[in-house]
Amino acid sequence: MIFLGFADDVLNLRWRHKLLLPTMASLPLLMVYFTNFGNTTIVVPKPFRLLLGMHLDLGILYYVYMGMLAVFCTNAINILAGINGIEAGQSLVIAASIIIFNIVELNGDYQDDHIFSLYFMIPFFFTTLGLFYHNWYPSRVFVGDTFCYFAGMTFAVVGILGHFSKTMLLFFIPQVLNFLYSLPQLFHTIPCPRHRLPRLNPDTGKLEMSYSKFKTKRLSALGTNILKVLGSTIAFSIRYQLVRLFYDV
Repeated sequence: MIFLGFADDVLNLRWRHKLLLPTMASLPLLMVYFTNFGNTTIVVPKPFRLLLGMHLDLGILYYVYMGMLAVFCTNAINILAGINGIEAGQSLVIAASIIIFNIVELNGDYQDDHIFSLYFMIPFFFTTLGLFYHNWYPSRVFVGDTFCYFAGMTFAVVGILGHFSKTMLLFFIPQVLNFLYSLPQLFHTIPCPRHRLPRLNPDTGKLEMSYSKFKTKRLSALGTNILKVLGSTIAFSIRYQLVRLFYDV
């Protein structure tokens, strides 16, 4: 992943490469999981237990989920980046959250898994803390995509092999929201300034937020239809779900 991050810094890879290459890089991780654990059974949430039972074996779908999680974690740190300190800062927060979670769960049934996670997270936290100090404004060290991909895959490894991948996603809530917010721009349905970074105004000598002028009529056919589908989905949700808060239906 460090090599992929370096390649992205130097070659400015396209998004299709950023999805394909981490998928290939996650294969050794999935092989380790298959060899050492191989468990693909999940506990079914309460609302679905009458239909699916207490436990459900997902089989190959569980490996697809873990592969997608690895790709998401790898790119999530990179997407929410671009300002001095934010890459190392968000990694520090996630690492600290994982460490606290592991310590709290040490007396539980999966003690060995959480100890395994701590072996990774404690060194990662303190090395990132030093990086954060030098990366904070005014920055003397720039992390680039090399650190972003390395940090994201580190989180994916401990989440998958430590058997707390769903909890891991909870620590990525800001990254999930940023990813959802970025989807229209990633798929080029609306214009987007590169990295959404502030730019220097030569007239005032100050940094100002970058922006693109956007009009609905500039949407592609795909973008227009996506907006319509989302609008209809929201309408159905209001009509059949939120209406219960106000009327007896």
